[in-house]
Amino acid sequence: MPSETAAPMHTTSRSTAVYSGIRDAILRHALAPGMKLSEDELGGIYGVSRTIVRSALQNLASDRLVVLEPNRGAFVAKPTTREAREVFEARALLEPKVAAMAAEAAKPKDAQRLRTHIEREHAATRAGKDGEALVLSAKFHIGIAEIAGHSIYTEFVRDLCSRSSLIIALYWKRRDTTCESHAHTALVEAIADHRPKDAAELMTSHLVDLLSGLDLSQKLQGQVSLAEALRSQ
Repeated sequence: MPSETAAPMHTTSRSTAVYSGIRDAILRHALAPGMKLSEDELGGIYGVSRTIVRSALQNLASDRLVVLEPNRGAFVAKPTTREAREVFEARALLEPKVAAMAAEAAKPKDAQRLRTHIEREHAATRAGKDGEALVLSAKFHIGIAEIAGHSIYTEFVRDLCSRSSLIIALYWKRRDTTCESHAHTALVEAIADHRPKDAAELMTSHLVDLLSGLDLSQKLQGQVSLAEALRSQ
């Protein structure tokens, strides 16, 4: 006889699988911005209930990848070029300060954790898993905020990085926009060596490079159907 906790754990696992599948399809451009995400169709594709699909969509909405509209349903988020610029302007104001704070507070284990994270980013990029690389890049920046030890700043950085992942996926014009470069490594070394001024300057330069790697003039194009995008994974 299964335990009382088996069903909830199974449900959570299946919701996570749906979440990951949709997230990856969005970040690799298989699902077009503005596309409707039908709960019934998603349930059929993944062989799960609407309750499980709804849980996955709520988590995607928390990550700013999906928009939930009352009486209309869920849609892939569609950030505008203006929103893209504003997000990076906000990051440029906040994250250099956060990087400096992290450099003042970092312990050896914090720096090692960031180095391990960079290795995972690079491995994902080399494997062609661009969606995963984008998610890991966002988590790297959130990790710096967590080292800084300021809960409100961390919350802001988490929100801005969630927005940035989709913006970068939609508008990038260079593969290294995923942060597969020396930028993260240099940041980690400045933080590990307790050089707050250098950490702040490196973060500023890094964010400028990220923004310059986007083509905000391009028009977003529609792509394949929901079923085709998700069944091709």
